[in-house]
Amino acid sequence: MKVELLPALTDNYMYLLIDEESKEAAIIDPVAPVKVVEAIRKHGVRLTTVLTTHHHWDHAGGNEKMVRLVPGLTVYGGDDRVDALTKKVKHSNTFKVGSLTVKCLFTPCHTTGHICYLVTKDNSTEPPAVFTGDTLFVAGCGKFFEGTAEQMYRALIDVLGRLPPETRVYCGHEYTVNNLKFARHVEPDNEVIKKKLAWAKEKVSNGEPTIPSTVAEEFKFNPFMRVK
Repeated sequence: MKVELLPALTDNYMYLLIDEESKEAAIIDPVAPVKVVEAIRKHGVRLTTVLTTHHHWDHAGGNEKMVRLVPGLTVYGGDDRVDALTKKVKHSNTFKVGSLTVKCLFTPCHTTGHICYLVTKDNSTEPPAVFTGDTLFVAGCGKFFEGTAEQMYRALIDVLGRLPPETRVYCGHEYTVNNLKFARHVEPDNEVIKKKLAWAKEKVSNGEPTIPSTVAEEFKFNPFMRVK
């Protein structure tokens, strides 16, 4: 599988997920649809699928235009408030994008219908990818707009935390530097956090993304994954 990061708005990330075998593609949270169309043309792929993590405008607000620009798209989401929704999903639902398998992970808290999408390829040595929207960020987690701390704990520890350690984490925003500053405040003696913060500052200063991380890494520097 191939994942292209498409920056949008101030600090959002859309992700173009490509099955290189079939040249079929999905887009995660296409808030800037014209940019998505440019990307699918550049790669010569056929966009069939929209994966919406949650209904907030900076994630689902481009769905209506996206389906006008590329007719026939299937728009997945876990909430009736998702714009242009055609297929409402629940926890553990699976479907295909080309030869890739997408599994839906219900992670309510930031919103009551938040879904993360785990993507794997059968008989492949490449690590899985998980698109976490505003549930899990690099070194942080989303605000509890519609849920509780208990729900976020379950989402981070019992759902996402049980994925294979090498799973690549693709989150919805570039919040890494600020998240790591908070993590350093929580654990001032954690050398992993200090090194990751220095690395993230350099990446951002060079105009480069700090995404992805991995599930294993998050357990080393994300204070919300390190709670006991």
